[in-house]
Amino acid sequence: MESNPTRPKNYLVESILATLFCCLPLGIVAIIKASNVNSAYDSGNFAEAEKASAEAKKWMRYAVIGGAVFIVLYILFIVLVGGMAALGGGSY
Repeated sequence: MESNPTRPKNYLVESILATLFCCLPLGIVAIIKASNVNSAYDSGNFAEAEKASAEAKKWMRYAVIGGAVFIVLYILFIVLVGGMAALGGGSY
């Protein structure tokens, strides 16, 4: 009997956290990819489970990076608007 390789990490918890705190659209893709890991492994498709694990990790990272970029751009925007208002350039 052939032994099954170890179950690959599914990154589901990380994907959910990235969805909640970073970037919703990319996090949803990561959750979908993460949910495919266990189903592929349980059906005996070990190569597909490894591929789904790598995809889940990739999309989870994209979500975290996207959230970080958004936060940096938001802070930059607030600083610039605040600076313009302090200089008298913003008459709203």
